[in-house]
Amino acid sequence: MDWSPLFVSMKTAVLATVITFFLGICAAHQVLKLKGKLGWVMDGLLTLPLVLPPTVAGFFLLLLFGKRGPLGKLLGLFSIQIVFTWPATVIAAVVIAFPLMYRSAKAAFEQTDENLVYAGRTLGLSESRIFWSIRMPLAFPGIVSGGILAFARALGEFGATLMIAGNIKGVTQTVPVAIYSATQGNKMDQAMLWVVIIVVISFLGVFIMNYLPYRKRYGKKESGA
Repeated sequence: MDWSPLFVSMKTAVLATVITFFLGICAAHQVLKLKGKLGWVMDGLLTLPLVLPPTVAGFFLLLLFGKRGPLGKLLGLFSIQIVFTWPATVIAAVVIAFPLMYRSAKAAFEQTDENLVYAGRTLGLSESRIFWSIRMPLAFPGIVSGGILAFARALGEFGATLMIAGNIKGVTQTVPVAIYSATQGNKMDQAMLWVVIIVVISFLGVFIMNYLPYRKRYGKKESGA
C-alpha cells in the first residue's frame, strides 16, 4: 500500500490552511473597512472561488501559471516551474479554501461588540492594539471554525488540483486524486480505503469545530456555578 497520497494531502492541507488563515483574516479586516459598492465588489471577488466549479478555478490557475501565462513567464525567468509540481497543489488548495476562511473571519468580525471597540478608542488605544486586544479575541471562535473548514476543504480539493498539479505519485497525487485514479483502474477496495480515511479526518475536523464553541459556552457555566 502506497501511503504517499495521504502524506501529500496532509502537508498540502496544513500549509494551505496556514496561508489561508492569515490571508483570510487580513482580507476580512480590510474589506470591512471599505464602504459602499467597492466593499461589495471586493467581497464578491474574494468569495467567487467558493461558487465556481473547482475545474474552472483550476483552468484560471493554469492560464496564470502555465508557461505562456503572465506569472508562468515571470517565474520562468528564474527557472521556477509551478505547474505539475507540489507547490501547485498548495496553490490550488489555497484558492479553493480561502473563501471559507475569509467569510468565516468576516462574519466573526461583524458580530463583535462595537461598543468595546469604541471604549478602546476612548481609552486612547491604537487601531492595531484594538484589533489584537479586542477584535481578535472576540472573533477567535469563529476564526478557528473557519480555519478548520478551510483545512477540510483543502484536504478534499480535487478539481483544481488535477488541473494545475496533475496526478504524479509521491509528488502531486493527493487522496482525492488517488480515489479517482483507483476508481478509474477498478481498484475499488483501495478507493474505499482512501474514502474512509478522508471521511474520518473530515469528521474529526467538524467535531472539533462544533466542540470548541460548546466547551467555551458550557465550560463558563460550569466554572460560574
